[in-house]
Amino acid sequence: MNIQHLKQLFTSYFNSESQIIVRAPGRVNLIGEHTDYNDGFVLPIAIDRAIWLALRPRHDGQVHIHSLDMQPAPPSATVAQDNPTPDSVFELHSLTKGSGWLEYPKGIAYHLMKAGYELHGFDAVMTGNVPRGAGLASSAAVELAVARAFAAVSGFEWDAPKMAKIAQKAENEWVGVHCGIMDQMASAACKEGHALFLDCRSLEIQHAPLPKTVSIVILDTSTRRGLVNSAYNERRSQCEEAARWFGVKALRDVGEFTGKKMKEKRGFSEVVLKRARHIITENARVLEAVEVMKNEDVKSLGELFNASHDSLRDDFEVTNDALDIMVECAREQSSCYGARMTGAGFGGCAVALVKGGNAAEFVHAVSAAYRRRAGLEAAVYICKASEGASLMLG
Repeated sequence: MNIQHLKQLFTSYFNSESQIIVRAPGRVNLIGEHTDYNDGFVLPIAIDRAIWLALRPRHDGQVHIHSLDMQPAPPSATVAQDNPTPDSVFELHSLTKGSGWLEYPKGIAYHLMKAGYELHGFDAVMTGNVPRGAGLASSAAVELAVARAFAAVSGFEWDAPKMAKIAQKAENEWVGVHCGIMDQMASAACKEGHALFLDCRSLEIQHAPLPKTVSIVILDTSTRRGLVNSAYNERRSQCEEAARWFGVKALRDVGEFTGKKMKEKRGFSEVVLKRARHIITENARVLEAVEVMKNEDVKSLGELFNASHDSLRDDFEVTNDALDIMVECAREQSSCYGARMTGAGFGGCAVALVKGGNAAEFVHAVSAAYRRRAGLEAAVYICKASEGASLMLG
């Protein structure tokens, strides 16, 4: 992001200089898929693609956010403070629900105030380069960037885990999307050069160093998730059914997979058996991944990536043809240690673990192979593990 250009755009729009810059990153989950709502374990990184805000404080309880990406106003437009565009402004003390991208900042404001924070308003220009709809947590990045902005102008201490919980509440209860905590926690609390090992029950975190010899490559299939809500709810229900059979709160409490025992129970669904097998083995893979990363054992880490995708394809059944083709194209490259789908599935992205010096060559080869087999253009990003939500003087 060109910070100077963002500051210039703020000046063009608000006819004054910004005082603060905040950023909050998107994320990619390395391993641990659909484990979050089973009280399990996940291992995301914050990526070096983010949402950015250039801002200055206000003292009248208003928030003005001009999005360069979400509304088609020309960047050279100048708006007087007493005549803002109505679809990008809200009053902190008279919040009402509506629709559109502004609901994310409004939800953050509402739940911060509900948690007891006294908020001040601000003027801001917002932009970002987290692809929307690709499963890289662009909405969480918006939420945490706005929360970081409120902390900066209102003078309260930044507490990353606490802000992540408030952001999750905003998305669950204000926006109405029933997500887990992983996206918000990754955007808030990740550490540069590290993955975030998160226990989704206790919300305890550890920073696990990434092996220095590898690159993380995100492979966007250019397909987007269809029918994901109904399929997501169905799988959640199946996992809950399996947990009831085991007599535990969640599948995270089943130490090892006991498929034979489950099959012996008359009437137990083969589909539910498969769903349980994925969650139980995926939690084990996350725990193993943290250990092999400590030893910089990239070969074993890649094998865990591969096993995770195969489980998501065969047992949890949340891949699609494009994701399977993309993963196959990636695995065929000699520089690839392993690849898997990432996110909810049914489209979106895969993630690959690649030898660091071969990342550019890998990107070219996989893009060409995917184009031939799927007839689609892939968007491919070589990523670095970045810092969570942060700020600088504007």
